[in-house]
Amino acid sequence: MTTMDIGKGVAALCKQGKNQEAIDRFYSPNIESVEPVAMPGMGQTQTGIQTVKKKNQWWVDNHEIHGGTVDGPYPHGDRFILHFKYDVTPKHSGKRMGLDETGLYTVHDGKVVKEEFFYSMDSGDCVAKA
Repeated sequence: MTTMDIGKGVAALCKQGKNQEAIDRFYSPNIESVEPVAMPGMGQTQTGIQTVKKKNQWWVDNHEIHGGTVDGPYPHGDRFILHFKYDVTPKHSGKRMGLDETGLYTVHDGKVVKEEFFYSMDSGDCVAKA
């Protein structure tokens, strides 16, 4: 599969809310995931597919997701970008907010080996406080 094929596959599954399936299908067992800041109870960088799946599940478990969009992929060599917009309510605060996030994905040997996230919100703080 090409980088564009993988990007299209990840985007299609994320649009359907099947992020865990995207991880299972397209991520390397040694995936590295980097957030702009550390999440509660975990570091800024997560390594390994099981750890990344747990981080993704933590996000789902700790946010009420009202809706969202996924745009892209925007390819560049062995990388692609997806642009996510979510309407969420973090359960710790109960304060509804918009999350505007971009993910930069690096592909090697037909698998995503690194994901890096960049985001801002129109209201509030996207990281739950411990």
